[in-house]
Amino acid sequence: MNIIGIIASQRKEGNTAFIVNKILDGAKEQGAEVKAFSFNDLDIKPCRGCWACHKSDQGCVIKDDMQQIYDSLEHADTIVLGLPIYMGQMSAQGKIITDRLFARFSPRFSPFFKENAVKQKLILSFNQGNPDADLFKVYTDYTKQMFEVLEFDVTEVPIVSNLRSKPACEREDLQTSLMDFGSALVSKK
Repeated sequence: MNIIGIIASQRKEGNTAFIVNKILDGAKEQGAEVKAFSFNDLDIKPCRGCWACHKSDQGCVIKDDMQQIYDSLEHADTIVLGLPIYMGQMSAQGKIITDRLFARFSPRFSPFFKENAVKQKLILSFNQGNPDADLFKVYTDYTKQMFEVLEFDVTEVPIVSNLRSKPACEREDLQTSLMDFGSALVSKK
């Protein structure tokens, strides 16, 4: 099993990175091949909205580090997308990556939809400072639906909350549950 993690945060060693990496560590312990991408280490530009990606088979015309993610998506069974919630929605980095997925995935109602679209498993891992995990439920549900429209199989939407009181790396209960979550991804396969 091949699992990739995408850390859509500017903070290289922040909560989102810790959460995604612990999930991947749990999967790796069960024999999965894992790879993590940190937005902070990549040069990814926003989508230009030029539609060139769908006018031919050339793919995205922006030649930047998103190509690494595109290549890994080809071989991934599961994607763990780590999204911090800022101002009630995903980070700007998460939105840039999400918009750039348009070059590879189109909704079923789009004239560019390809019937051979692969339904990859997607874990949307949100985290937030607020202790109320349901505070942004309308937004997390909307985001899940948006990825399902793009033909992803969104199997889980874990929300790690209350990170204002103590960072993720200092919460031992969280470390264990994230490792268990990653292990379960492999055993469910």
